[in-house]
Amino acid sequence: MEHSTNDTTSGGAPHHNYNPGDTGFVLASTALVWLMIPGVGYFYSGMARSKSALSLIMLSCWSIAVVSVQWFLFGFSLTFSKTGSFFVGNFDHALLNDVYNEPNVVNNAIPDLAFCIYQGMFAAITPALAIGAAAERGRFLPTTIFIFLWTSCVYDVLAYWTWNQNGWGAKMGGLDFAGGTPVHVSSGAAALAYAVILGHRERAHEKEEFKPHNMSNVFLGTAFLWFGWFGFNGGSALQPNIQAVMACFVTNLSACVGGITWVLLDYRHEKKYSALGFCAGAVAGLVCITPACGYVGPGSSIAFGVCGAMACNLALNFKRFLPYDDALDVFAVHGVGGIVGNLLTGIFAQKSYAFDTIEGGFLDGHYMQIVHQLADTAAGLAWSFVVTFIILWIMNKIPGLSLRVDIEVERAGLDQAEHGISCYEHVEDVKGMSQSSQIQFGNIQFGMGSNNGNHQNAQYNYKSGVVSVGLHNTNAFQVEQSRL
Repeated sequence: MEHSTNDTTSGGAPHHNYNPGDTGFVLASTALVWLMIPGVGYFYSGMARSKSALSLIMLSCWSIAVVSVQWFLFGFSLTFSKTGSFFVGNFDHALLNDVYNEPNVVNNAIPDLAFCIYQGMFAAITPALAIGAAAERGRFLPTTIFIFLWTSCVYDVLAYWTWNQNGWGAKMGGLDFAGGTPVHVSSGAAALAYAVILGHRERAHEKEEFKPHNMSNVFLGTAFLWFGWFGFNGGSALQPNIQAVMACFVTNLSACVGGITWVLLDYRHEKKYSALGFCAGAVAGLVCITPACGYVGPGSSIAFGVCGAMACNLALNFKRFLPYDDALDVFAVHGVGGIVGNLLTGIFAQKSYAFDTIEGGFLDGHYMQIVHQLADTAAGLAWSFVVTFIILWIMNKIPGLSLRVDIEVERAGLDQAEHGISCYEHVEDVKGMSQSSQIQFGNIQFGMGSNNGNHQNAQYNYKSGVVSVGLHNTNAFQVEQSRL
């Protein structure tokens, strides 16, 4: 495709000859990654209890807004400034100074501004992943402040180490094509710290199990994530070449294998083909292949899917023995999946899939790559956990910034208490009518007294046309359908 032939802008400033095909590819990938963020919200909302489902969708989309502002102010500069130290960038590009008409360092055929908005989506989705650990009990305002601070102190630093040419991780030779450490290891470690600080969720009774309330939302979120991951991984090539094609291919294959593996693992114990297991396994496969997707072939991606799903499935047991309540298993899937993916990259990375721009991994005889991957992973995990813990501990001591809602609010649900509306208003309306004398559903009408405060429930049999109303601690009775 021909480059633009204009050499000046309307204001007379130099105009670089950008490749419109490469630029369009990056912009399309940006849109795909954006779609992943509400996908996270839907995935999390389906796994949570219904009374706090909306809050998780809101927080995921809220992350886009908060991080986009931070990215414009100084986040992009801290992460991708061209003259930073080995540890972090500077403020040369604060407010996107000198970004508008400059070519990108990695691919000078695209404007730096296109690269900026693309990478901004990576920055936005990472805290959205982490805050899943605070589901059903984290306050909205402190979470907002946390997202801003965490992006500045954790994500920007780790992304600089990994992807900036001056970062120590990049100079060491660590391989991370699309975000194993900056996105997944960091969000998993942050989720673990958040869960430790917040403590366990409130249970209605001792044996209550926290089960997904809406598997349709879980599948919808999985579909958004899977679809968007093609832009997340394939788009990281920054141009529509064979490396991008291979990245998309291995991404899809790893997700498929991960989903199948998880279902089979769960079937051993429950003798059921778990729908939730398929969604979790697919995400585990996507997470695990992320750091390697530009460096491995289809055969290797099968190992990523199998190992990622097995490791993440096993990691679910951690919270049974350790004193933390990771509400949505963020650490088990993203943290452990990212760690496994990073280490497997050191084994399976091959220079033939990266245009000979890397030395490869164990398969190419470059054994030190495993050490590089281990160092990169350990540093990212430690930095994210420690800094996140410090941020949250300090915030929790500041009046007005306590992280956890009151026990009454938690029991009622965050949707109504924090946002004034819920995902299922009609259901809440029915629950609120338990003390009323009469309830009508279309042409079905029956009385429902308080019965001295006993809990009541109703079921309608569509075949017999009978409504059954059960009263706990009383005899059940039936009310015939009133026909109009």
